[in-house]
Amino acid sequence: MVIHLSTFTAGMVLSISLIMAIGPQNAHVLRMGLQRQHLWLTVAICAVADAGMIGLGVLGLAQLGGLSDKLHGALLGAGMLFLMVYGWQAFQRFLRSPVLALDLPASDKGNETPHASTTAQPNPLAITRRQAVGSALAFSWLNPHAWLDTAVLIGTASLAYGQGSTAFGLGAAAGSVLWFSVLGAAAFWLGRRLHSQHIWRALDGAVALMMWGTALLLGFSLV
Repeated sequence: MVIHLSTFTAGMVLSISLIMAIGPQNAHVLRMGLQRQHLWLTVAICAVADAGMIGLGVLGLAQLGGLSDKLHGALLGAGMLFLMVYGWQAFQRFLRSPVLALDLPASDKGNETPHASTTAQPNPLAITRRQAVGSALAFSWLNPHAWLDTAVLIGTASLAYGQGSTAFGLGAAAGSVLWFSVLGAAAFWLGRRLHSQHIWRALDGAVALMMWGTALLLGFSLV
């Protein structure tokens, strides 16, 4: 199979432009990076999940004409429920005093004494690898906009390239991997420098409002 660079690049540019907005999936990657918890696992899951939706769109949904009304409604309902629950969890973190000791490596702890490092309390915000995988998959696959934009729009756009649709889809998948890698690296870099309680509370408050606002917009789309 011959991959034309222009077709591959077109798919990459479209993919990045669609996922660049700070939506629920990107906000989740940012938080995992700022907390430095399972960041690269989360990045990998989000990128693979997006690539799967792109493949489904390029190979199937575009030819089928998109999602059925019933499946569309089911995705919207599931997405609303998930966003409301996650928004409530973020709001609860906003109300509580966030934990500032994010289990940093010894090289990042500056002037802490050996005694202080051995008696540090575990981070109650920590999650397991299984929970990290589940959260990343939920943010990727329970987001109806991700299905509509990633699968349907990219799948439909790929039809314009005829036999080059596969190259277009590969470019779109590569764009997703590139975006989440850059986003994860930026969040990790910021996470080493953000130690203000006010910043963390503001972040949780903003996430809660964004999740609830997105759920509200999804509800209006069902009316």
